[in-house]
Amino acid sequence: MAEYRGMAYLRRKLTLKRRRVLTRYTYYEMKNEVRDFNLLIPPEFKYFRETLGWCGKAVDSLADRLVFRTFRNDNFDLNTIYRMNNPDILFPSAMLSALIAACSFLYIDRGADGFPRIQVIDGGNATGILDETTGLLIEGYAVLQRDDNDNPVREVYLRAGETWYYDKGQRPRMEPNPAPAPLLVPILYRPDAKRPFGHSRITRACMQIMQGALRTLKRSEVSAEFYSFPQKYVLGLSNDAEQMDKWKATISSMLDLRMDPETGEKPSVGQFQQQSMSPYTEQLRTFAALFAGETGLTLDDLGFVTDNPSSAEAIKASHENLRLAARRAQSTFGSGFLNAGYLAACLRDNFAYQRSQLYLTRPVWEPVFEPDAAMLSAIGDGVGKINGAVPGYFGPENLRDLTGMDAETTGGTANAADA
Repeated sequence: MAEYRGMAYLRRKLTLKRRRVLTRYTYYEMKNEVRDFNLLIPPEFKYFRETLGWCGKAVDSLADRLVFRTFRNDNFDLNTIYRMNNPDILFPSAMLSALIAACSFLYIDRGADGFPRIQVIDGGNATGILDETTGLLIEGYAVLQRDDNDNPVREVYLRAGETWYYDKGQRPRMEPNPAPAPLLVPILYRPDAKRPFGHSRITRACMQIMQGALRTLKRSEVSAEFYSFPQKYVLGLSNDAEQMDKWKATISSMLDLRMDPETGEKPSVGQFQQQSMSPYTEQLRTFAALFAGETGLTLDDLGFVTDNPSSAEAIKASHENLRLAARRAQSTFGSGFLNAGYLAACLRDNFAYQRSQLYLTRPVWEPVFEPDAAMLSAIGDGVGKINGAVPGYFGPENLRDLTGMDAETTGGTANAADA
């Protein structure tokens, strides 16, 4: 039997990690505060709030390109399990949460009809001890419900073969299950040996660059006041001259300034040099370039229009780092979805299958970049030449993976020649 740390240990672990998760959700939702230096900013601008959606763009630009299609060689009918659990929301929600918080979790229980029910839990409400060999948990803990004060109302502690429910004000209850691992499966983004629960898409560098960009926006708003109404001055007024209303003098198109009868001198009016906004624009562009380099985006993605790419191939080339990140995410997310489907199949059939029995089943994804007409034409030429040299090398399945398009069917069947 495995050595378990216990629910109290996992609860403390979640408390330590939850703050970091909530910080990244704050940046994603554009609710983060600006840490200003407060050196020259007037008090009137102290509570001025700026927002930038760059962190949300960094997450969404990758999440929107990750489209899970199906399980191939599905010997345990995992596709049916996911189809019964609203996959159009389940998969995107799990991947989006994992990109923000470094990991999300799929919690599995038995529904009212006895069929497995799968729920997404964000990384700020679940944790566990990871078996790095299989990607499953040794034991897990999750908060299923919180009250208005963010205190847990319903908690669950999971081990192999049993799930313990802790409802506030009630006695704990245990439900047995045949699964050989806890019914809580991590969905990880970029895990490694040092951080097995992954890394967030919103890195520390992203947050620091965002702070610099927001401070630049704040300074530009302060300077805009002086840019709109440049400071003026009057020299040579007599000490006995009537004081002018500053606001009226600023917006008036005609000023009446008379000669001093004693000295015979007349006042001179001048204006200080107008504040320029270009330094702030250039500084903000610099921060945008740094953020784009950190996340694999382009300046066009962040709102700074440059030369528009002329084809899908040019867009793909400009997002090469993003494509590599998407391919890496597909491999780790696919493993997590396969693990969750495996445990759900054990729960459905009330039998403890071996994880090795799913070695033939593999997740299949839609292409990261959809091909345009020119790219489809190039693919067609290449497929014709390759199949001419190696007959049958390309068929409906790998062409579907390459183009993201289904073959036209006749009478419910499609043949490879038509593909």
